[in-house]
Amino acid sequence: MLKTLRSLFAAALFAPALAFAGQLPVHPMDFDGSEAQKTVVIDYITKNVYKQYCTGINMCQESMLRRMEQKDLEAFKLLTKAENRKVLDQAISDYCSNLDMCNYAMIQRMYEKNLAASKQKLSW
Repeated sequence: MLKTLRSLFAAALFAPALAFAGQLPVHPMDFDGSEAQKTVVIDYITKNVYKQYCTGINMCQESMLRRMEQKDLEAFKLLTKAENRKVLDQAISDYCSNLDMCNYAMIQRMYEKNLAASKQKLSW
């Protein structure tokens, strides 16, 4: 019961971040490492993976769910170390607002690709 109340409190506390970060409950660059934010991120990842694999593509196997949850959490941790907020915000906007692919793994992949592309110039 107490854990549920904490989760609800944490969700309410960080709900304003939803307006800024598309559908993400915690922007990775704003993550402070608190237990409340960790709970919110874990809850989001768990629910999002379930939605994608159990109601979306019907691959609702425990091993698949745990693997995808772990992959998403690892991507979130990498994104907390992102250095270019503009590129990250664009990836979040593209995949959370414009497409229904709002997960940290996809955002992390696109952040890395767009960051690399932002340093390139067309030349002969």
